[in-house]
Amino acid sequence: QVQLVESGGGLVQPGGSLRLSCAASGSIVSINVMGWYRQAPGKQRELVATITNGGRTNDADSVKGRFTISRDNAKNTVYLQMNSLKPDDTAVYYCYADLVSRGALYRKTYWGQGTQVTVSS
Repeated sequence: QVQLVESGGGLVQPGGSLRLSCAASGSIVSINVMGWYRQAPGKQRELVATITNGGRTNDADSVKGRFTISRDNAKNTVYLQMNSLKPDDTAVYYCYADLVSRGALYRKTYWGQGTQVTVSS
């Protein structure tokens, strides 16, 4: 069984910073891509950033220059450093991992439970 557990969300003022973490655990053989999506009330879920096991990253235009994704492969953990936060960044943030678990034939996408980020004065 595989679990993704997120932490680090909360309430922050505009211009502030937060760091999200997401740790994958369980019977994991290998992890390819890890990343973050977010969903604001009344809006569709949107991609925020992704990172491969080789460290190649991809960021949404809306967060370029403000958010930084990174990962620690030894800990099966992905991070999202969010700086210069804006009210429009308010959303539930979900991490995901494309991975192969023990006994599985194919790679599968697993999701975290989501963590609320609220940017407000």
